[in-house]
Amino acid sequence: MSDAANTGVMSSVTIADVEAAADRLDAAAIVQRTPVERSRSLSERCGADVFLKMEHLQRTGSFKTRGAYNAISLAVDGGTERDGDDSGASAPPIDRVVAASAGNHAQGVALAAAGAEIDATIVMPESAPAAKIEATRGYGAEVVLRGSAFPEAMAHARTLVDEPGVRFVHAFDDPDVVAGQGTLGLELLDQLPAVDTVLVPVGGGGLAGGVATAIKARSPETRVIGVQTEGASTLAESLAAGELIAREEPDTIADGIATGGLSDLTLGLLEAHLDDVVVVSDDDVAAAILLLLERAKQMVEGAGATAAAALLDDAIVDDLDLAGETVVPLLCGGNIDVTTLKEVVTHALVDRDQLIELAVRIDDTPGTMGEIATLIGAERANIRTVRHERSRPDLPVGDADLVFEVETSGPAHVDRVLNAVREAGYPVEWTTQEA
Repeated sequence: MSDAANTGVMSSVTIADVEAAADRLDAAAIVQRTPVERSRSLSERCGADVFLKMEHLQRTGSFKTRGAYNAISLAVDGGTERDGDDSGASAPPIDRVVAASAGNHAQGVALAAAGAEIDATIVMPESAPAAKIEATRGYGAEVVLRGSAFPEAMAHARTLVDEPGVRFVHAFDDPDVVAGQGTLGLELLDQLPAVDTVLVPVGGGGLAGGVATAIKARSPETRVIGVQTEGASTLAESLAAGELIAREEPDTIADGIATGGLSDLTLGLLEAHLDDVVVVSDDDVAAAILLLLERAKQMVEGAGATAAAALLDDAIVDDLDLAGETVVPLLCGGNIDVTTLKEVVTHALVDRDQLIELAVRIDDTPGTMGEIATLIGAERANIRTVRHERSRPDLPVGDADLVFEVETSGPAHVDRVLNAVREAGYPVEWTTQEA
């Protein structure tokens, strides 16, 4: 994309904007420099030299503080007027900011506003994770819950900017925000100048647009690849259609990139600077969350794991020809809700045959449940739950099914449990086994 689009396309965010934002952030204590660490597991998995950019270790748990601080600090100082004014005129200083967010931008705006000693009102969808809602309030912002998804929260937030001195801080459709996000690209190049490919998660496109702008200006040979999930693949759809494509109800476990669409600003930047875009499944995102937790000892949310998820898809690795390259997926967020983490872990355990369900047909007589439980326990498998089903229409009179949820160490262990139950004379079915 970048070679064709770079001719004749004017960008509303330039490398000079990103460099100015970097100077602004360097002068403040609100944004920290996050580490880059090599991942042996992902390197071995895809045949590349993989380094993780750990932006989830920011104080708010995501990169969003960069853009929010840049925009708010400029506005408080009476920065450049952007809304329909190309004259560079100075805007009136502000005393309150309003934003809409699924969670991470909310925390970045709240923290930046607190640092600037101004008020912040954040509108979040009712589906936003509880941890992100409480964290935003913890930084001092007023939180308003509205709508089932981000687009509804955005529409309501727009109505709150109704008086002078109030600045709407858009999560991605704001050049000052995008320039702030782009500082992550400059920081990465400073830490790892020889990087060949950078994988960037894409929701509204603010991070990808800013990072791609910075990297292509400083290191044109470095590829920047956008990554989206199947249930929120609006960038891929927009590029294919040649116009903005939105989704009213994006469906993905990566809630941080479930924006429902991009903006003209970010789509233009990505058309100009992005090399490619790939789409991953929620299953790969869940697997990436668990791999990063188990092997890299890093807990990230769905959006934070989306770039790494691309490295778990063999077809994507082959299509991008990543073998032998130095590759960096951006871990952009770590604010995972405990309920979501539980669902991800449970899904992964089932996928690995480490959490199974067994249905055992029995004569419904006293002591039978205890006997079968003893058989399972003797194989060192742990029973999580058991239910006694007597009312199914296919059950003969006097029979019942005992349905056990069992933790194992994997397929070989499952076989030992099944054999032990069968050898004792009980018909048993592994009901969670893939066909």
